[in-house]
Amino acid sequence: MARFQLTRAVVTASQFRFHAGEFVVDGQASVLAPSDRIWPGLTSKTMAAGMIPLDPPAVSMKAASAFANENVAPCISGVDSIG
Repeated sequence: MARFQLTRAVVTASQFRFHAGEFVVDGQASVLAPSDRIWPGLTSKTMAAGMIPLDPPAVSMKAASAFANENVAPCISGVDSIG
């Protein structure tokens, strides 16, 4: 399971909407925290900017993505939270 916290709102290609501050997991999730939402099809190719990896699989996924070296903001701004 790859688990991330979003610092920005995200709308996926399949029209799933996620808000800044939410925790998202890939479809491999077997145990979810009450606040987790599943992002169907989440991979290193489909992930968005501003995702903070929270476990080793998420770190590996981000390292293989186009956002591997991005500097993630330490807080959520109002503009980025609108989705």
